[in-house]
Amino acid sequence: MHRKKLVRNHIITAMYIEKIQSPADLKGMDIKTLNIVADETRQAVLNRVSKHGGHVGPNLGFVEATVALHYVFNAPKDKFVFDVSHQCYPHKVLTGRASGFLGDVDDMNAISGYSSPAECPEYDNFEVGHTSTSISLATGLQKARDIKGTNENIIAIIGDGSLSGGEAFEGLDEASELGTGIIIVVNDNEMSIAENHGGIYKNLRALRESNGTCEHNWFKAWGFEYKYLEEGNNIEKLIEVFESVKDTDKPTVVHIHTEKGHGFAPAVANKEAWHWGMPFNLEDGSRPRKNADGTTPVVAPSEDYATLFSDWMLCEMKHDKTLIAVTAGTPAAGGFTADKREQAGKQHIDMGIAEEQAVAMISGMAKGGLHPVWTVYSTFIQRTYDQIAQDLCINSNPAVINVVGGGVNSMNDITHICLFDIPMLCSIPGLIYLAPTTCEEYFAMLRWSILQDKKPIAIRVPSNGVVHTSEVVETEYSYESKYKVMRKGTKVAIIAAGSFYQKGENVVRLLADKGIDATLINPRYLNDVDAETLDSLKADHQLVVTLEDGCKDGGFGERIASYYGPSDMKVMVGGIKKGLYDRFDVHELLSDNRLLDNQIVEDIMTNI
Repeated sequence: MHRKKLVRNHIITAMYIEKIQSPADLKGMDIKTLNIVADETRQAVLNRVSKHGGHVGPNLGFVEATVALHYVFNAPKDKFVFDVSHQCYPHKVLTGRASGFLGDVDDMNAISGYSSPAECPEYDNFEVGHTSTSISLATGLQKARDIKGTNENIIAIIGDGSLSGGEAFEGLDEASELGTGIIIVVNDNEMSIAENHGGIYKNLRALRESNGTCEHNWFKAWGFEYKYLEEGNNIEKLIEVFESVKDTDKPTVVHIHTEKGHGFAPAVANKEAWHWGMPFNLEDGSRPRKNADGTTPVVAPSEDYATLFSDWMLCEMKHDKTLIAVTAGTPAAGGFTADKREQAGKQHIDMGIAEEQAVAMISGMAKGGLHPVWTVYSTFIQRTYDQIAQDLCINSNPAVINVVGGGVNSMNDITHICLFDIPMLCSIPGLIYLAPTTCEEYFAMLRWSILQDKKPIAIRVPSNGVVHTSEVVETEYSYESKYKVMRKGTKVAIIAAGSFYQKGENVVRLLADKGIDATLINPRYLNDVDAETLDSLKADHQLVVTLEDGCKDGGFGERIASYYGPSDMKVMVGGIKKGLYDRFDVHELLSDNRLLDNQIVEDIMTNI
């Protein structure tokens, strides 16, 4: 029963979800009450994302399924494993964390947007933020249960979009091979972030259209028992299908058809745009979110590299039919909105969540005479180290990798850290990694990288906003690292790469105030040292300072420090210490790593 409380002389009814501390509190509720709980959960999710931002559409579509799962199964004994965590908000509401959805912004900040055992070890089994992982993780729990002889249900939850990732295939293969009880809930909302791409979706569509009865069934072919539910947002029917597979001793797929954005009209109408979003006005879905007094904040128009890149590519595509824009499940990373994808036609390809395929394919495209440019977030490029090394670099095929979001001013959840692309990519022989400092330099590097025909090139798109320069930038680049001395001084040299170049400019100005005439260098190349430039500094410099917007362990600066090792040159390496940072504050992270402008200057003065 709802409890009542008095607020400012008005009687209001408390929500069920305010009282739910664990899924056990759902037991014994009738269908009517469970539907009320679902409605409250949906409103709680909307309250959070409208004020805090986050994943909107996938969570709204999985509310009823979450209520039904927790009603039927017995967590924490039964183990839930969420894929990518884009549908775990309702789960959090029902496992004692409703305050992170109903409270103020500080309460919301205390709750991760992803599955997190650090936050709730009882109900969240894994830190999960990358896709296609849940089935593989669940097979590990499946094997552990079988060896120990216990009897808990293992439930892997995966969206149809995540099924395109290769790890999902590997997980399905192993789950079938183990042959024991595992339940894989396929949440089919007919979407990835954008539309789905890949041959498996033809079969998913056939299964939906035949109510799960078509002759060719991809899951049965893998050796799974199979259940289909068209009404994936109907709690009563969801309970029926989950009860029918509870305690199964066979690998089983429950395929449910849901609606992405269910219950919130703007998210249903534009599913791609509402996959994830910044805070918005709950009344109509408009942005920006209104001020407390009801006024609309003034938002100054600003440029962004995604829009600039996609506009530039579309223009170039008109004259070069071999130019291909490639994305892997995140077309917005390169600014390729639905209308721009239509304009590009066959010159844009999104292969779904399949980064490994993307790298191998762009290598093949380059070999075949095309000019592919793959745009990928820094955090997701980690998924394809082997393909970059083996399929691309060993073959020296001149594809271009457009790395976006690298650095501190990007995604900051522990599962989405964007600090490791420099150490990773710079460890691969045969790959040139360029770090432009301005918009003009970026497009000059991009054009050269596309037109050259000898090596794979990666470009780290600046993540500190679009900075313009009136200075003439070079249009031709070398396969050997050639740094550019932007300001010649003595005693101290600042080598500031990419997004941290402007920080280097600030440091030079502050040093000038202290009587230090410092040299400023734009290295441009992250993958190797420019021995000639570094050697030239030995004559009249005693300290070299490197600045990079990423993990310094194994990074650009350490390579320079290693080069100077046998000499008398002092090197101060500036970057982020290796670590798994979670929801960090940028200013605090910079401060903790002595990367605020004044801190860098203080450390320089101490070392000269």
